[in-house]
Formats: sequence, C-alpha cells, structure tokens
Amino acid sequence: MAEQTPAVGMQRKLAAIFSTDVVGYSRLMGDDEEATIRTLTAYRALISSLIHQHRGRVVDAPGDNLLAEFASVVDAVTHEQGKKDKAVG
Repeated sequence: MAEQTPAVGMQRKLAAIFSTDVVGYSRLMGDDEEATIRTLTAYRALISSLIHQHRGRVVDAPGDNLLAEFASVVDAVTHEQGKKDKAVG
C-alpha cells in the first residue's frame, strides 16, 4: 500500500457531525404544504438555537435536512439530550 502524504497546507480537525431530517416529509408536503413549511421553519429555528447553545454551528439546511458540526463530542451529546428534553416537555 502506498504511503499517503498530507497535502501542503492541509489542516485536520476532529468534529462530531449531527444530521437530521423529517420523517415522511414528502407525504406531509403533499397533505398540507403551508403547514409543513411553517412547522419545519419553527423546528429548524429551535434546533438551530440549541445547536448554538451547545457551541455547535449549522453547516447547511437544504429542504428538510439540517447538518451541524460540533468541535466536541460532549457538546454534541449534550445538544442531542437537550433536543430530546424539548421534544418531550
């Protein structure tokens, strides 16, 4: 196996990646597009706020997907637990 040499100027970092999407998004859009978009917008704002509170950053949010990055696995797990607590409460 050939040795791989890192590209000049390349920096590496460890990160925890969080990705989520809406179950049944296409069906929900077909049933009631306006309500689905309204609900998705509200949930996206809540999840984005929780991500920022736990020192993460939203990388992208196309369609019904949201992709976030956390520099710390501990922050990512704390975010996920906070999200579950909000959903239950």
